[in-house]
Amino acid sequence: MNLPDWDQRHLYPASDLAPTPLLVQIAASLKPARVLDLACGTGRNALWLAAHGWSVTAVDGSPVAIEILRRAAMKLGVSVDAHVADLEKHEYVIEPSSWELIAICCYLQRDLFEPVKRGLVPGGLVVAMVLLIEPGHEDSPFRLRPGELRRYFAGWEILHDREGGDGSHHSVAEIVARRPDRA
Repeated sequence: MNLPDWDQRHLYPASDLAPTPLLVQIAASLKPARVLDLACGTGRNALWLAAHGWSVTAVDGSPVAIEILRRAAMKLGVSVDAHVADLEKHEYVIEPSSWELIAICCYLQRDLFEPVKRGLVPGGLVVAMVLLIEPGHEDSPFRLRPGELRRYFAGWEILHDREGGDGSHHSVAEIVARRPDRA
């Protein structure tokens, strides 16, 4: 991944800063607790979660995105513990059994799923949404094959599992999975 390209992209944020609907639906049904937002970008999910009482830690590799998030949090009067860290270089360590909710929205890093799973407390939830392979993108390391996301959570309670369009001409895989109570 080219982080300077992401910095440039975040300088001109999209006009749609609404949080991810699936994450909103899940988080709204839970008692606010500790949440980790990985590859948070400029913080559309982190800000919504913080505004709804969650204790939010947000991580992204783009210093520009994190600065935008910090300014937005200050403007909204919410607290977000925001970190600049390249997830691909494992610059942020997900501590085991530390989070009631972990969100990974529109980001794929296959070797991140195991640390995410360990990072949840027993009974904790992961909400993940990843682009699926489409014609012309067959060789992309940032897209999953159909059925691949659910395999990462084999043996977990699956609360939501969907593949298909996301309303913006992209095919996505979405999952909400609960960590088993046994460690």
